[in-house]
Amino acid sequence: MDPVVIPLLVVVLVVVFLVASTVRIVPQARRYNIERFGRYHRTLQPGLNLVLPVADRTNTKLDVREQVYSSDPRPVITEDNLVVNIDTVLYYQITDPRAAAYEVADYLQAIDQLTVTTLRNVIGSMDLEETLTSREEINSRLRAVLDDATGKWGIRVNRVEIKAIDPPHTIKEAMEKQMRAERDKRAAILHAEGERQAKILTAEGTKQKDILEAQGTQQAMILRADGEAKAVELVFQAVHRNNADAKVLAYKYLETLPHLAGSDNNTFWVIPGELTEAIRTVTRAFGDQSTTGPAGPASPGEAATADDGGTSDAGRTPQLDAGSTVSLDAATAADEAERQAAAAVSDAKAEAEAAKSPQVPRRGRTSGD
Repeated sequence: MDPVVIPLLVVVLVVVFLVASTVRIVPQARRYNIERFGRYHRTLQPGLNLVLPVADRTNTKLDVREQVYSSDPRPVITEDNLVVNIDTVLYYQITDPRAAAYEVADYLQAIDQLTVTTLRNVIGSMDLEETLTSREEINSRLRAVLDDATGKWGIRVNRVEIKAIDPPHTIKEAMEKQMRAERDKRAAILHAEGERQAKILTAEGTKQKDILEAQGTQQAMILRADGEAKAVELVFQAVHRNNADAKVLAYKYLETLPHLAGSDNNTFWVIPGELTEAIRTVTRAFGDQSTTGPAGPASPGEAATADDGGTSDAGRTPQLDAGSTVSLDAATAADEAERQAAAAVSDAKAEAEAAKSPQVPRRGRTSGD
């Protein structure tokens, strides 16, 4: 091998080593503290940096992003002498790499111990109930103390959160019983309130229902009374307009008698005293019509028949004094009254047709007889 090649290779290696020792590439969000001959010289920023070989060396590499540190549960005594375990979560960020490397030996341990001591001071002035309900206040007081102490270390505490507060087991059981009793109390109150509201609403509904039913009944009775009044008025006007005589009124009176026995529960029927007068009126009216018919020859048989019919009708008429009360079977009395009225009307119609018929047929029938 050529003796010149060996020294040349050595020189190349030395140059490569020096170049590698001179160039420092710092990643983003990183900071390198450079010491020259053991003394802090400068902090390298992200990117390509040149340093003196052998003279400069990197002491610390720091991450300046926001970081999270979770501490272990630590026992803390409250004002009412109860031991609770509290663990915290710390959010911090390095703002001065030089101070973080040279002002404190281990900034994480320093922050942890400072958090514990501050937390004991804060919790020591609160009882258990206040500790459990004042997390925001505890967080703000912790952050104020830590931010003031870590400022000279080149660290900014952005946020402190209490992750958990664990009271003793006996206290947990007592708290559970208390909460259960409180919930049972609220449930009983809500149930009673619901029942009260339900009863009030039910009473209001019943009241409104009764009022509406009463109003409906009142309106129905008023309408029914108005209808009956109009019906009576129309009947009265029709009777007076047609100039009804006594026999029509008596017949209508007898026609209504069967309706008195229309109910199945009627076992006793009182016949009014006017019944006899009505029957006499009908009988007298139809008897008068038969006797006052048109003049014409009539056979002795027809006259006898007419006289016998009038006599038989009069004989069938029950003779009752006015105001007397007769206890008869309802169905028998109604049938008897209806039969009498029908017979009287039939005789009256026959006599009326006979009176209106021409004389010739009457003479022919007489001669035929």
